[in-house]
Amino acid sequence: MKNLFVVGSLHLDVVVKSPRIPKKDETIIGSAVKYVFGGKGGNQAIAADRNGASTFFAGRVGSDSFADLLTKQLEGSSVNFSALQVGPGASGMSVAIVEASGEYGAAVVSGENTNIDETLIKIPENTGVLLLQNEISETVNLEIAKKAKAAGCKVWLNAAPAKKINSAFFSLVDICIVNRVEAEFYNFINSNKTHKNLTIIKTLGHEGLELIKPNGKIRKIPAFSVNSISSHGAGDMFIGALAARYLIGDTMENALLYAQAAAALFISKAEEERAGITQRAVIDFMENNL
Repeated sequence: MKNLFVVGSLHLDVVVKSPRIPKKDETIIGSAVKYVFGGKGGNQAIAADRNGASTFFAGRVGSDSFADLLTKQLEGSSVNFSALQVGPGASGMSVAIVEASGEYGAAVVSGENTNIDETLIKIPENTGVLLLQNEISETVNLEIAKKAKAAGCKVWLNAAPAKKINSAFFSLVDICIVNRVEAEFYNFINSNKTHKNLTIIKTLGHEGLELIKPNGKIRKIPAFSVNSISSHGAGDMFIGALAARYLIGDTMENALLYAQAAAALFISKAEEERAGITQRAVIDFMENNL
């Protein structure tokens, strides 16, 4: 099996439980707060690791107590994070407000994530997929994608959060993964005219997802029905699980089905139970729900 190389963000997420997301200029009383390992890069690397991928990670933390918490989480996994950089500033962090329905809103402060030095990053040997997101500098993404292509790797982009993508970088992407909100932002999402070899995966929450192939054909895959506790982080579980199954050797359709199951299991579990979402747990869930 080839390796997965994730280059991306690390954030300590401050997660507040609230009856609902506040309106503009409104303050409401929350019921609980947790400090959770986060950042799309880190989350996706951990998810891939738990779902069976041989995973490498490169990112950057600051010189603060948040960095210690983030590093401790990586140490508790099998992810190879020897390429982790440490800067003098603050580590990345976010504040997420999760309402009773499980829906959420979040704001991110990037901190040292914006200072990743791409010249220090090398593509690990036997890497099959480079996985990137939009939470670090596009210059870094571009240079790492160039290195990956030169090494014969596929480049996957989770184009989140939504922002303008440089065409030079986007032309290197093989698979682009977006949710419903991000899909509305990008002009390319309903066709592949800007990139003839691009595969698009559009996730639609409880409505499932759409696999849009380079020829424009759309395959719809339904979601699993579960009671949602919180959807915060579910997209990262989906992407990590998808990459893991793809590298294990599943067809894209089967990998997507597995990733849907992993995400469904994720949203149905409380935060403290999510570390138990492993390859075995997802397979058991699929056997009981297909």
